[in-house]
Amino acid sequence: MNRLVRALLEKDTLPLFTIEDIIQAVDGSDNARYGLVKRAMAKGDLVRIKRGLYVLNPRYQKKRVSVFTVSHMIVGQSYISLESALSLHGLIPEGVRTITAVTSKNPQEYHTPMGHLSYERVPQQRLFAGVRRIVGDYGNVWYLATPLKALADYIYTHHGLQWDSMDPLIHSLRIEESDLREITEKDFDELEGNYRNSRVIRFLFGLRDEICDARSHL
Repeated sequence: MNRLVRALLEKDTLPLFTIEDIIQAVDGSDNARYGLVKRAMAKGDLVRIKRGLYVLNPRYQKKRVSVFTVSHMIVGQSYISLESALSLHGLIPEGVRTITAVTSKNPQEYHTPMGHLSYERVPQQRLFAGVRRIVGDYGNVWYLATPLKALADYIYTHHGLQWDSMDPLIHSLRIEESDLREITEKDFDELEGNYRNSRVIRFLFGLRDEICDARSHL
């Protein structure tokens, strides 16, 4: 174990480090620090997530890093959405292997030791409208779309969909009708005017009318 790994182990933080963290952890020239990083990676003590972002080998981790935290660290302007968010909310029965996030940047993918991460671009007025900040165990922090926002993003990224009611959500995505009826007026208000795509707008209007109409007859 070289002095870089020892210095990182002394930090009472998540074992996820940027180049800036490494510069603060050990002194010396850039070349010397690069040598320490290279040797730590060669021994498997330090694992590269992407250029400039590293995680300690799990055997050294006192605090476990969430893959969702890693997703946000890779692309800061992003949040977990689409099938991943729907699965986390317990709305779809299938497990999701690829972690899907939405960003304002270009689509991209990363194959990391933590898993396969995929980022989809969805144009919006306010990227984090309808998004919740999640604080997990050990200080893991990431961002998660509400069920309604995840569905709106799903409509946008599946270009052939012309959905405007609960029916296809129930029969195609196998979401329970009772779960859809838990979507609130506030959820819809948060997304009002956020999307310019006509299919998404039609979906949100249609779903809102159906849910509100059903409530008016209760």
